[in-house]
Amino acid sequence: MDSNDSGRVISGPTNPMVTPLLTDHYQFTMAYAYWKASKHQERAVFDLYFRKNPFGGEYTIFAGLEECVRFISNYKISEDQIHFIKNNLPPSCEDGFFDYLRGIDCSDVEVYAIPEGTVVFPKVPLMRIEGPVAVVQLLETPIVNLINYASLVSTNAARHRFVAGKSKTLLEFGLRRAQGPDGGVSASKYCYIGGFDATSNVAAGRLFGIPLRGTHSHAFVSSYMSLGEITEKSLRKKDGSSTCVDFVSLVQKWLNKIKWSDSLCGIFSDTNKSELTAFISYALAFPDNFLALVDTYDVMRSGVPNFCAVALALSDLGYKAVGIRLDSGDLAYLSCESRKFFCSIEKEFELPGFGKMSITASNDLNEETLDALNKQGHEVDAYGIGTYLVTCYAQAALGVVFKLVEINNQPRIKLSEDVSKVSIPCKKRIYRLYGKETYPLVDLITGENEPPPKVGQRILCRHPFQESKRAYVVPQHVEELQRCYCAGSSDKKRETLPPLKDIRERCIKQLEQMRPDHMRRLNPTPYKCQCKIIRLHSFLVAQRGTCWGAAVTKEIKWHGSL
Repeated sequence: MDSNDSGRVISGPTNPMVTPLLTDHYQFTMAYAYWKASKHQERAVFDLYFRKNPFGGEYTIFAGLEECVRFISNYKISEDQIHFIKNNLPPSCEDGFFDYLRGIDCSDVEVYAIPEGTVVFPKVPLMRIEGPVAVVQLLETPIVNLINYASLVSTNAARHRFVAGKSKTLLEFGLRRAQGPDGGVSASKYCYIGGFDATSNVAAGRLFGIPLRGTHSHAFVSSYMSLGEITEKSLRKKDGSSTCVDFVSLVQKWLNKIKWSDSLCGIFSDTNKSELTAFISYALAFPDNFLALVDTYDVMRSGVPNFCAVALALSDLGYKAVGIRLDSGDLAYLSCESRKFFCSIEKEFELPGFGKMSITASNDLNEETLDALNKQGHEVDAYGIGTYLVTCYAQAALGVVFKLVEINNQPRIKLSEDVSKVSIPCKKRIYRLYGKETYPLVDLITGENEPPPKVGQRILCRHPFQESKRAYVVPQHVEELQRCYCAGSSDKKRETLPPLKDIRERCIKQLEQMRPDHMRRLNPTPYKCQCKIIRLHSFLVAQRGTCWGAAVTKEIKWHGSL
């Protein structure tokens, strides 16, 4: 464990699988080559960023930073791990290299990053990692791994929240469909950051303090056969004043009243008794938290009437039922019919609030389903979303990259015939410029030693690769995005890692700040040239005496040692 500047101990990664061995083999072969050439201590700067927003959108949520800081702060290669590495490198590798590995602890590594939960955009460095080149290369794969899925699933969650709307409750139900235990636990954490309210994942609830939700399955309902299976029929009133000796009879009484009521007569006849038994059994176990899955047999002819009979009986004893869950069928239609049923009971039996009983919908929901429900009209209050959310079915990966941009104070670049894969060299600073309406206008990348942009100052922003794309901006507010999270051997103050709920609140606030046209599902407006805005012309000219070509094509030619 490492301690930050405030003396608080930084624990290791949540997942015990995140160790120095969670890396690609070539990281160790490169480390040996660096060491063999006496190059391993050269000071290098790497940028971590992505090239394209996921899911056809125009924004991404940055997530996974805390786990990266935990990993780096506790980095140490154990003797057993060194033994394994040695056995998997060529026998010609010298023993001195393994002695070098024993001494690595990342104490000289600096990490600068955009705060977790921030809305981010392509090409803008999310993290800058500085340190001995061999050490930082060893960090590359685990850091990319920790950021990639975290940011992808947080973005997916945020997109579902945007379509569902602020007023709806979103429940993450993806554990059983996630890619393994870590995929399940990680999904729960990062969906919470992206705007979900609770999870069914008990392990994630314990690890991260995420609220837990869940009631029962179809198996619970179908496991009952008849009312005779309920042996303990009594239920004490909520205020403790007396006890209902036969709660089953009370439920049956209410079911008969509903059946022959003026407003509901003829909607159903005999309901499924095994379902009714299951509902009564569950209500006896959880009278304060009774929420029933009503689609095991027939929603409107059995499930909803049975639920209402139990809910009315609970009401007689001072309890308030929570609501129902729909897991199949026409969710828009069934939710509307269920709401009508509840409202009829409220009016018929003069029970204020019964018509507002919660309706939860599940069953392989995704962005498209939520959008379709909105267009059709529905009465759903909460959504339980699993498979499409946690697996990020619409896009497999974010495509995070980790590129060398400077070594020994010399800028470095990766060229490509594909302009989108050309890296932006040099150590940089990142600023977000805001307009009069508090919306972000553009993310500005400058050289590290350039003067920062100022409020009210007219600033020329250039696209890094397309000379014709440029614009003047007069910011009303300027925010520097990257902060120090690992100070290394420098005297810089390190940021304290915030609790998960603060990261979630930051994410929600960030999304609220974005202009609506950047956020919409279909044909969103790109965020100012996809954030690829830069003012490194003068910086590169001063540093290298060469001209930074504004338009990069496959015929690009570089002079000097860039």
